[in-house]
Amino acid sequence: MKTMSRIKTYSILAVIALTTVMVGCSKDDDTPEPATTPSGTTTPPNEEELITSAILNFVDTAGVQPSVQVAFRDPDGDGGNAPTEHDTIRLVANTYYTATIQLLNESESPAEDITLEVQQEDDEHLFCYTPSNTNVAITRTDSDGTYEVGIATFWSTGASATGETTVTLKHQPDVKDGTCAPGDTDIEISFVTEIQ
Repeated sequence: MKTMSRIKTYSILAVIALTTVMVGCSKDDDTPEPATTPSGTTTPPNEEELITSAILNFVDTAGVQPSVQVAFRDPDGDGGNAPTEHDTIRLVANTYYTATIQLLNESESPAEDITLEVQQEDDEHLFCYTPSNTNVAITRTDSDGTYEVGIATFWSTGASATGETTVTLKHQPDVKDGTCAPGDTDIEISFVTEIQ
């Protein structure tokens, strides 16, 4: 009987020890691991912000044409429901505009201005503007000290045409080289663009 009692005691202790090991090894922490950059340094993981809205503001440099505001709003972010607002960019032919872009998280109250974060981390971000089948040339006019950023831009329109302009925000920590190739895409929006 003593032997049977010892076996039961050892069995119970073994189960307790195994359970402790399993609990100790289980990983409930869903926090992303730090990333290792190409240069070999470790950076904290990038916490993606929810971007629900992008607003472009255009001002005619000659002060003749009215200012233009264009908005894209998708309250639940990428995926899910369709955007609630997706304006067309309409600019006057043969005109020069200065433009700025603002990104917001309007799911919060008051709305969070994501553009401020992009400005604070301007050496890690780049806005890319890609016109297609429309007569507009776009130049980024702000800089992080080394490379352009693209919160502020200069738009030069030509003859009447209708096409598209794709606006992309790239996140490029430790890989920013002034081009749109490296990094991850934080947001990408295509606007119908009419030069009238």
